[in-house]
Amino acid sequence: MPPLDLDPRFTFESYVVGTGNRLTCAAARRVAESPGTSYNPLFIYSASGLGKTHLLMALGHHAARIHEGLRVVYDTLDHFMGDLTAAIQAGRREAFRAGLDEAGLLLLDDVQFLAGHLGSQEELIQTWDALLARGRQVVLTSDRPPTEIDGLDERLLSRFSGGLIVDIAAPEYETRVAIVRRKAGERGQRLSDGVAEAIARISFGNVRELQGALTRLIAVQELEDRSVAVEEVSGIVAGAVPAGAGAQPGEFDQFLEEIAGAVGEIATATAAEQAIADAIMRWEAEGYRTRRLEGALARDSSAEVVEGLVRQYEADVERLREIAGEIAALDAHAQELARLDIFRSPDRVQDAEELLGEVRERSRPLPAPPMELTFEALPLSAESMGVRSARAVAERPALRYNPLFLHGPEGSGKTAILGTLAAELQRAQPEMQVAFTNGSAFAADLIQALERNHVDGWRERWRGAGALVMDDVDALMDTERAQEELFHLFDALQRGGAQLAFASRLAARALAGMEDRLRTRLESGLVVELDAPPPPPAPEGAAHAGGNGRAPARAAAAPPARTAVPKFDLDEWFLDREKLPREWPNVGEWLIEELD
Repeated sequence: MPPLDLDPRFTFESYVVGTGNRLTCAAARRVAESPGTSYNPLFIYSASGLGKTHLLMALGHHAARIHEGLRVVYDTLDHFMGDLTAAIQAGRREAFRAGLDEAGLLLLDDVQFLAGHLGSQEELIQTWDALLARGRQVVLTSDRPPTEIDGLDERLLSRFSGGLIVDIAAPEYETRVAIVRRKAGERGQRLSDGVAEAIARISFGNVRELQGALTRLIAVQELEDRSVAVEEVSGIVAGAVPAGAGAQPGEFDQFLEEIAGAVGEIATATAAEQAIADAIMRWEAEGYRTRRLEGALARDSSAEVVEGLVRQYEADVERLREIAGEIAALDAHAQELARLDIFRSPDRVQDAEELLGEVRERSRPLPAPPMELTFEALPLSAESMGVRSARAVAERPALRYNPLFLHGPEGSGKTAILGTLAAELQRAQPEMQVAFTNGSAFAADLIQALERNHVDGWRERWRGAGALVMDDVDALMDTERAQEELFHLFDALQRGGAQLAFASRLAARALAGMEDRLRTRLESGLVVELDAPPPPPAPEGAAHAGGNGRAPARAAAAPPARTAVPKFDLDEWFLDREKLPREWPNVGEWLIEELD
């Protein structure tokens, strides 16, 4: 039996990258782009249903698309060993090995089934050595690391360990949301607001179970011709069962070319060859790779086939030019324009589309501040600590109180102060990008980038900010990926001299669901607590004590007590690593003196 076909659905474009699979996906792309030169062998392992087979086939598709003449062989270990056994029984062992020698890339799935099969392991060792001796690339997947495969020959274990061993972890919440949205979009289904998030919050053992739950929900929408509401999600997916072992790669119809009469065939072949040769000469002269056309010439294709092939080739060249033009319009100095390996290869239009997507992502404008806000129009006392500290930041951004962290209850004015600060920064430096957002919007923006597989462009976009002003940062509590991205963004912006300002309902130390490394950064600058809003005045004519309608005599107001200067330890004042103030002694008097 021949090796199995690669499933056309499983590509890098349809693979959602998150924290748990980022390294493994990067290694797979590297191997696909340079097979046999790095990470050989590449050994990928994970629990069932987390995307090993998808990534393995995506690697094969990508390598075949960009490498001329590369033969990719994909097989499951069980199928592979069955073919080998049949060849041995038929006395065709050497022919079987010779066929494998032609493979430039061997993809073997589910190698955990080597356990206990000593004969199969011996044969695999010999096959392996023959492939590696010829510089062939080998990629394997398993549901466990090599050291946990029972009865594995030490020679095989040594060969596995000689390359790169990487695992795929379960996706975090944000990646699960992106997966749900991507899969729903692939099926032409629109989910109501909050439904993807509700599915992603349910604890599934793996991605396959997550997709099974989504399938059940989509079935309800299709069969009942309605949209499922958020409150229905838990009830609908409660009965979803894990997906099965997975669909086998699709079976494709095999088309046979009919041969015409001898005279007609010769005439047609001659015309086709001339058309192909003309196209090759033209496009090579313009610097484009013509592997696709050369392959048609070798196959002795008919005139009709050649005409369609040349037409599609020219359409792909035109699309490459359009993409390059769109990128240049977005960013005339985009480094992607230097990728001649892509923009000169019509076989890599999809890769060019990915580059365009990244440039579009990083070129999107950051959320802008409300420019109508001014400090003079703030409905707060100009003498309040929050307003004074924001004014000081606006006057000397990134040089004083960086970061600024405001916290206080609802109605304390923190959102108005932050919005005004962002607007003042933008007015002072119109050329600077000032990002004004909140925790929920930041996380939602990240999920959209994950869904489109454009996280690199998303990061570059946010790191281009000259100031980051984020309200309701406490909305990021108990998130995973969003906190990680904000942590790295915080450091990158601060190193680049950008101003940072945040607001929260809770004090930084009370953000229980926030990572310590991020929480300590939030409180590493100036921390200002805002007072709760005053209670509304009593209604006029309200009854007073005694019931006689007369106001009771007021007690003489005691003069306000002077706040004692708190004692502080120098080690408590400075962070261990950053050496930045954590607690400002007698901050009220110090700030007033500085600003006056």
